[in-house]
Parts: sequence; structure tokens; C-alpha cells
Amino acid sequence: MRYLFLILINIFTIQMIDAQIYEVGIFAGGSNFIGDVGATNYISPNQPAIGGIFKWNRSARHSFRASVIFSEIEGLDSKSDDPRRQQRDYSFSNSLLEISAGMEFTFMEFDLHTVGIKGTPYLYSGITFTKHDNYYFSNTGVLTSEDTSSWAYGIPMVLGYKTNITNHLVLAAEIGARYTFSDELDGSVPEAKSLEPLSFGNTNSNDWYVFSGFTLTYTFGRRPCYCNF
Repeated sequence: MRYLFLILINIFTIQMIDAQIYEVGIFAGGSNFIGDVGATNYISPNQPAIGGIFKWNRSARHSFRASVIFSEIEGLDSKSDDPRRQQRDYSFSNSLLEISAGMEFTFMEFDLHTVGIKGTPYLYSGITFTKHDNYYFSNTGVLTSEDTSSWAYGIPMVLGYKTNITNHLVLAAEIGARYTFSDELDGSVPEAKSLEPLSFGNTNSNDWYVFSGFTLTYTFGRRPCYCNF
């Protein structure tokens, strides 16, 4: 009985190993910010963004996905369509380091072990952790550093299209908005409680930022026997 149990465990382990296929690669594109400072265009990249991405394909329809992306975000009131912002003429820039994890769903089956070129639209969502520096605007409108940094939590909402270009390379284009549970990325709401009187803007609307770009991933791992998970 003991040996039968060990044999079953070994078979299960082998099947789990065979079920694994991975992708690792890079993200490159641009970023733009939507908040209380600058333009409010939803897709208007004005700063470069670059990072790394990893996927664990659990089936031909969904994958676990993680990424790390770095970018500068920028807001210029002079580029806004709002005359009040143009007159105010504030500007800011901030460094972002985003760590994201979640699940990617494809609209159609995307089995990399079938013959031929294939492609599919996909959706990705999960959770983001974004490190940013803290700033505030003085009474004279000067952007001033608080000499601290914070983490902002958020939800990514990504739409993309991917296709395999070789047996081991997958190219994708995607646009991903990030809704954050923070209003501090642009300096409109200072982190320090003592600076609260310097807050401005719509305090009922949190900050957004958008990454638009391409991913190129290399696939590896054994031929999968996809499980019902």
C-alpha cells in the first residue's frame, strides 16, 4: 500500500510538471497620468515605461501573470483643455515603480503547442503596488518634495492582443489603465497631515495612470496537459 501511494504521488508530480509552461520577457511603451494636475486624456503616453513580465499558463484560456514596470509620470496644466488649469499652470513629475500580479484571460484558445501562427485578444486584471515619491504644492505653486515615499494600491484594467511570431516568441500590444486608491501621486494631496491645508482638486476622485506598449515574451517548459484550474 505504501509503494502504491508513492507511485501515485510520483505520477501526480510528473503530471503537474508536464502541466507547466512559462513565459518571461519585457514590456516597453509609454505612460500618462490622469488626475488633478495636467491633461485628462485617457490614452496619451508622454513618458517612457519599461519593465519585465512573467506568465504561468495554466490553460489555453488563462494565465497567472506578474510584472514589474518603471516609469516617470508627468502632468502639465499647460497641456490641459481646461482653461482653469491652463491659468493655474502647475506641473509635476514623479517616479513610479509598479509591481503587479493577477490573471490574464484570452477571448480565444491560445495553445502554443499547436502548429501555426495564432492570435487572440485578452484581458488582464489583479492588483498593483506602486511606489512613488511624495510632493506638495506650496502657496506660491512650487512643487516641493516631502522627502518621503509611499505605496499606492490599485487595480489594473488591461486590454491587449497577442500573437506568436515564432515557436518560442509571443508579441503583444496592450493598453492598461490603473485605478489607484490614492490621490497623492501628483502632489495635490500631501502625505503629511500638517500639510493638509495645501490640498486641492477633486478629493472624491483618485489618481489614474495608463501604460500603453508592447510585450515580447519567450516561452519555455514542457508540453502542457492542462488541468481544470
